[in-house]
Amino acid sequence: MSYVKSERQVARERYRRSRTLRSAGIAGGSSLIVVVALVVGIVSSPGWQRVRETFFSWEYAKESFPSILEGLWLNIRLLIFCGAVILAFGLLLALLRTLRGPVFFPLRALATIYTDLFRGLPVIITLLLMVYGVPALRLTGVTNNPIYLGGAALVLTYSAYVAEVFRAGIESVHPSQRAAARSLGLNWRLTMRYVVLPQAVRRVVPPLLNDLVSLQKDTGLVSIAGAVDAVYAAQIFTGQTFNYTSYVVAGLVFVALTIPMTRLTDWVTARMNRRQSQGGVV
Repeated sequence: MSYVKSERQVARERYRRSRTLRSAGIAGGSSLIVVVALVVGIVSSPGWQRVRETFFSWEYAKESFPSILEGLWLNIRLLIFCGAVILAFGLLLALLRTLRGPVFFPLRALATIYTDLFRGLPVIITLLLMVYGVPALRLTGVTNNPIYLGGAALVLTYSAYVAEVFRAGIESVHPSQRAAARSLGLNWRLTMRYVVLPQAVRRVVPPLLNDLVSLQKDTGLVSIAGAVDAVYAAQIFTGQTFNYTSYVVAGLVFVALTIPMTRLTDWVTARMNRRQSQGGVV
């Protein structure tokens, strides 16, 4: 016998749908009013014509887009390579900070000093020190390429942030999980590999994705060192035309990359929250 909804349940679902549609309509209407008010206020301002020609020229946008897109490929490569190194190095730092026993104190101290230093140091200062300080040392076998040095600066900074994210995930695992693993004869390494890290990594996926979004934006800082990425390509075009539309194009390109990553982060967070509320994640 097939299930048949009761009249009360049908009425309740109809009421919920009507409330959802009503809320969506109010939200959409209010948003449209705000957007129209902002557009009218900006367009009707006395200097809008000059601003439009300087920052929103369609001709200059089409002309600068190919070079900006070519420079964007450098940003994407930095994001992929640096992101992989940051995840591995950050996890290593987190594991060093969770070591127990007095014999491991020097390693814990070094990892703590590292994370405290590079979490407090602005990214741009780290990048300037790497790009201009390392070549000044004249070390044999050390590259002077601003791309590699800029990438190394991003790795140094973001590894400290990611290490703290991993450490928070590791410490969020209840001590009873470690005790149960040890009772089964697992040593520290096997406990971390099979019990603690699988749970910790699942819990910190959303903040890790947020750090990845921030890294994607900060790859544009390598332009300070002279690397021709999307930002520097826009700067070159602006220097040639004295028009700032290329900066707007570069910004929109970064936004186009960031929005899908942000939505992915939101989806992963909502999915994990649903699983936790249903008891699907330990």
